[in-house]
Amino acid sequence: MYLRPIAMSDPARSSAALPLAGGWCWFDRVEVLSRTDAPRIVGLGDLTEAERTRLSAPRPNFGALGMEIPRIMGILNVTPDSFSDGGLFLRPEAALMQARRMAAEADILDIGGESTRPGAAEVSVDDEIARTAPVIAALREGGLALPISIDTRKAAVATAAFDAGARILNDVTALRFDPTMAAKAAEAAVPVILMHSIDTPATMQDDPRYDDVLLDVYDALAERLLAAEAAGIARDRLAIDPGIGFGKTLEHNLALLARLSLFHGLGVPVLLGASRKRFIGTLGAEAEAARRMPGSLAVALAGVAQGMQMIRVHDVAETRQALRLWQAATKGSST
Repeated sequence: MYLRPIAMSDPARSSAALPLAGGWCWFDRVEVLSRTDAPRIVGLGDLTEAERTRLSAPRPNFGALGMEIPRIMGILNVTPDSFSDGGLFLRPEAALMQARRMAAEADILDIGGESTRPGAAEVSVDDEIARTAPVIAALREGGLALPISIDTRKAAVATAAFDAGARILNDVTALRFDPTMAAKAAEAAVPVILMHSIDTPATMQDDPRYDDVLLDVYDALAERLLAAEAAGIARDRLAIDPGIGFGKTLEHNLALLARLSLFHGLGVPVLLGASRKRFIGTLGAEAEAARRMPGSLAVALAGVAQGMQMIRVHDVAETRQALRLWQAATKGSST
């Protein structure tokens, strides 16, 4: 049995409602999902105290960031071949300029040196380190205090990034690709984002199949959380990402987006990364990835409306503006 809190942000809040994961949304009903029975909706009185607590308790800070408000993670790809901005920030000077622009509105900078777009080839460890570590070091030397995450699946790259000043690990394979990654992350004592994916970027979109994509991804992330804990990474340093676009068809992505609040049941912060992805271009009739900002904003706000604590985006300033307006409009107040 799986419990999905039905997230609400309406100002007319039920007196019996509970905060969703200690954040800005609330819920007074839960959708009960199963692999065998039809979904049904129940009230809070049908849940145990432990179930209510798991869905409503405040999430621990992720690094230095409180999770009671939505946080924006800005994407900085120092790669020649990322699907949206490949090549734009490969030169260190361009990367530093873009990082400083994003830092004005972002809560986290996520720096990656290997494209994980569908069909992408693997990059050598040395090349990935050469692309990322100098940029991180230069940002720290320039006085940037913002949390920096390293987007990598390789332990040596992560270690170099930590030495340069990164303080978060974002692993698109949830510590599965490199057998030494979990131990390195535990040793570094950094917060870790575990993302769901299947296979490798080169093959993940060949023919992805699930019995039930929502429940299969949930179970896979639950297993990776346990594996991370077994490796010595405390649960209060873990977050999850359902991996929109990673080994998923358009319909798989939409099924996940419609019921994202299910993932609060895992008891850790949840990150949504859907910015500029192919399904947005398909539904929004925009072939050029860099022109998918309006669709990306729509998906980001849909995630915030289901309590996603972190939103990973390319268009940081635009997302911040949209988020401010969404928050003011749902509260009916500018304060």
